[in-house]
Amino acid sequence: MESAQKRICNGNYLKMQKRKLGKDGPEVSAISIGTSWGINSLTEWYQSKKQLIKTLQLAIDSGINFINTADFYGCGISELTIGEVIKERRKDVFISVKTGAVINPNGHLKGLDGSPKAIKNYCAYSLKRLGVDEIDLYQPCRIDPEVPIEETVGAIKDLIAEGKVKYLGLSEANAEQLIRANKIHKVSALEIEYSLATRFVEYEILQVARNLGTAIVPYSVFSYGLLTGKIKFPLLKNDFRNILPRFENVNLKHNLKMVEWLKKFAETKNASASQIALAWLLNQGTDIIPIIGMTKPERIKENIEALQINFTKSELQLLDKTFTEGAFKGERYPPAFLSWAAS
Repeated sequence: MESAQKRICNGNYLKMQKRKLGKDGPEVSAISIGTSWGINSLTEWYQSKKQLIKTLQLAIDSGINFINTADFYGCGISELTIGEVIKERRKDVFISVKTGAVINPNGHLKGLDGSPKAIKNYCAYSLKRLGVDEIDLYQPCRIDPEVPIEETVGAIKDLIAEGKVKYLGLSEANAEQLIRANKIHKVSALEIEYSLATRFVEYEILQVARNLGTAIVPYSVFSYGLLTGKIKFPLLKNDFRNILPRFENVNLKHNLKMVEWLKKFAETKNASASQIALAWLLNQGTDIIPIIGMTKPERIKENIEALQINFTKSELQLLDKTFTEGAFKGERYPPAFLSWAAS
């Protein structure tokens, strides 16, 4: 009987590629499924629960074993959902949890708390919600400017010694912070924004990570949907992306022209714009393991197929030349959020 992984692409038997999570880390699927899901209430969760669970189960069946979440996604709802799905298949998955965010009741970010006391408290709740004894990869969601990174990382080092966490990761850390953290404990992975539209990591962070044997786990690989080719101008008034400089009127008009070029290039490869964006990122090195948010089962098939796209040397050069850092107009975050980011 053929497996769900073989059936996923309608007869195109694809085997999920594996990549190593850092020099000394485990092998995980070449892509990770993100589970932020944009859910901030139990009502929203119950309305979407069946589809989210079906998508997550299908992702695992298809060989995507790297699950990315955070204790504040949906104020804990994401972890509860994952816990329900993995109850009978804990050994089949590798779970990454981000922590350290202080959240308002409406689900919006209020601040950071990277203190050892908070980190250990957050971990206890995550273990309970997930229904596991150990979290595979644990990382602060941002570097708290009020707490020395050595203290935050030291707390996770303690959790590793206690058997509650297996590997240490960081998120949106700059090169200097990554080096400091690695002196306290080996950093297996750095989660950071990286895509055809956002390439600042290539100037310093990427090389430092490689020197340390730290994997890069890119998020927002489609630049909040921009690189999918499905964004229309203007955005709806209630679209959260209105606060992002890259989606402001003048910037968005320019950026959509860039996306039109990407769509035309994708046609020459018999692929979608998002598949080209993902395939390009995967081609930047075997130490790159992208996170992709997927809420619908059909997205799994599309993203797995992107693993099979190959580029010629001239095609990669053309993409690099067209999508240099700065080719897309507008910062990736508003000024207030950039103060918590690596760039």
